[in-house]
Amino acid sequence: MRKLFSILLVFCIASAAAPLQASSLIPSPPELGADSYILMDIQSGRVLVEKNADQRVAPASLTKMMTAYIADREMEAGRLSMDEETTVSVNAWKTGGSRMFLKEGTKVTVRELMHGIIVQSGNDASVALAEHIAGGEGSFAQMMNQQASQLGMDNTHFTNPTGLPDPDMYTTARDMALLSSAKIRDFPDTYDLYSKRHYTYNGIRQPNRNQLLWRDKSVDGLKTGHTDDAGYCLAASAERDGMRLVSVVMGAASEEARARESQQLLNYGFRYYETFRLYEGGEKVTDARVWKGAGDRVDLGIQEDLYLTVPNGSREELEPAVSVESVLEAPIERGEVFGDLTVTHEDSTLAERELVALHSVEQGGLFRRLWDTIKLFFLGLFQ
Repeated sequence: MRKLFSILLVFCIASAAAPLQASSLIPSPPELGADSYILMDIQSGRVLVEKNADQRVAPASLTKMMTAYIADREMEAGRLSMDEETTVSVNAWKTGGSRMFLKEGTKVTVRELMHGIIVQSGNDASVALAEHIAGGEGSFAQMMNQQASQLGMDNTHFTNPTGLPDPDMYTTARDMALLSSAKIRDFPDTYDLYSKRHYTYNGIRQPNRNQLLWRDKSVDGLKTGHTDDAGYCLAASAERDGMRLVSVVMGAASEEARARESQQLLNYGFRYYETFRLYEGGEKVTDARVWKGAGDRVDLGIQEDLYLTVPNGSREELEPAVSVESVLEAPIERGEVFGDLTVTHEDSTLAERELVALHSVEQGGLFRRLWDTIKLFFLGLFQ
């Protein structure tokens, strides 16, 4: 019989001798002219700034991040490789808008198409890759929407791999931040493509339209977009001192505005916040008494690393607390959930994680089980 009640253990991160610092002074985030925008830390997932982040807007060429992400998934599964070739179709060749300048009937490698999509923002390259993977744009769009659902992009719908205008295609700044984070987290080996400033194909050298690649050495991606409906858009990412942020600006007034406003968001996040790992996955957070077991205690921890993003200088003000089941009986399997970890700061909950057993505990012998049963009986009477 297990009675659940919370055993609350609150402790400071810093040593007992370290004095608590006063809360950091943080100004209001910058007010931008873009229709919607968001600033997010990749490791912790914390949103630092947002405005109309769930407003549905046209995705423009930010769509191509999903096109490239699908290709990454296919390569991971062994169904695609950078060196395999495809023949450029008439449909791909005649696709309008920004182009890689593919020639109908020629053979092109997936590696070349990936450069054309990411660096040159080629609509023809996007169609050629979609046809190669799925046989057509419509079938590829289905894959895009399935992947969007798996990534939690609940306000996104794709109808083509290019971002060319379609009334049934939409996304949000938040969803594009989720996609940007997924790209960096899931496929770091091909992320360097997003930092390339130029790419030459068919004798034509084209620049990456992300102006921040020239202005800020900490910026290494991701993608620009522009249509009349969408305005000027930019998903940007930068890393400074081990902290990585993603900003998404949708519906800016010009190329210069999207670059400037993205830079404002990134500078704000890096200047006033810090990200650090509070607990490592598999690290002991606390332990608990085990009844009727071969051992009498079990270590409890979280399964994955826990990163937090907090105002600069406020680490010592965090309050981690654990809530553990009152009676744990063997056998206990590694990974079983026996409580929760909650981290708060100034009455706000920053993170909640399940506490799991970090090792198994087998049942004890007959005498141990009988003796613990008797003790639990009298313990229950007094409770």
